Amino acid sequence: MENLITIIHVVVSLGVIGLVLVQHGKGADAGAAFGGNSSGSVFGAQGSGNFVTRLTAICVTIFFCTSIGLAFIASNKNASTAAEQIQENSSQSVETNEQLNESDGLGETQDIPN
Repeated sequence: MENLITIIHVVVSLGVIGLVLVQHGKGADAGAAFGGNSSGSVFGAQGSGNFVTRLTAICVTIFFCTSIGLAFIASNKNASTAAEQIQENSSQSVETNEQLNESDGLGETQDIPN
């Protein structure tokens, strides 16, 4: 599941980069009025605004959703791993203390090391 979300995330991020680069800035309309080359673009001087803007908004929304999803998956993975390690470490330390007490022949722990 994580791999699928990562692939979607990368594809959508490349799409956002491409869509942002295709859009023309606000100053491009003024250049087209004075005979600039912006009016000869693929979609025309004003025709690309609605379609590309909406497509960019959709891609950015998907990008944010996949970012949040990946962060959630990563936090759950680390939380479960950390909890398992804490349980393992605590059980190992109890076993180690019991073994030390048995090997010393003492039933109680001492404050002064041997």
